[in-house]
Amino acid sequence: MLKLIFSGMTDPGLLRSSNQDAYFIDPQGRFFIVADGMGGHAGGQEASSIATRTIRSFIEQNWESSLETSDLLCQALRLANKAILSDQKSHPERGDMGTTVVVLVFREQNDSEPWCAHVGDSRLYRLRESDISQITEDHTWIARAVREGELTIEQSRSHPWRHVLSQCLGREDLSRIDVRPIEAKPGDRFLLCTDGLTEELPDGIIATHLKSIRAVESAAQALVDSAKKQGGRDNITVVLVTLLMDEESQKEGESETGFIKP
Repeated sequence: MLKLIFSGMTDPGLLRSSNQDAYFIDPQGRFFIVADGMGGHAGGQEASSIATRTIRSFIEQNWESSLETSDLLCQALRLANKAILSDQKSHPERGDMGTTVVVLVFREQNDSEPWCAHVGDSRLYRLRESDISQITEDHTWIARAVREGELTIEQSRSHPWRHVLSQCLGREDLSRIDVRPIEAKPGDRFLLCTDGLTEELPDGIIATHLKSIRAVESAAQALVDSAKKQGGRDNITVVLVTLLMDEESQKEGESETGFIKP
């Protein structure tokens, strides 16, 4: 049997006076959400909070429904987008608020694989043995330019437009929600995070922490601490999920364990 070991944390970083990130970990380990708000202090916090709350509520209410997981996720994110737009109309001072979001779902009764959905540049990674893979594709001008060969990865890291999003929740013209199944096996470790982590740490350093620190709580703390040592210029949020065989999880000694998959 497969068991998930998970933990998460968020930190304002060293330069921001507020934290516009939000995250949610389902206590049963069924799903995980990370969001990164934008639009000023109140706006960013409200947008990420609305998105996280709306997505959580929809998934919980429809968990046992006949909805395919892809539809479950698409509808949850579109509902979150509508909720943010509604709040914008009620509070014009938050009219430019928006948020990125990334969601990871383990819904074994309907699917043999986990699924992810995202909008924006909050990311999902998978560490398998020594290899780290970015599962999500950033919805940014920079990511498109790299894909089309207009910029190199090295050039993209310092480009002044690297934070320009092509998609986010909180926009009437939302046209792209990426939803996909993910191949997973025991030993895999998943990381959901905001760009406060990835702007400070290259993938190789992230992988080193994930490989070298077994306990999820300690690994999450190490990632946040490392990002702060590199500048901590933005809010930093990380959620870690490790897949173990049930007998392995007993050796972990972790306080946070969840969904057991037959």
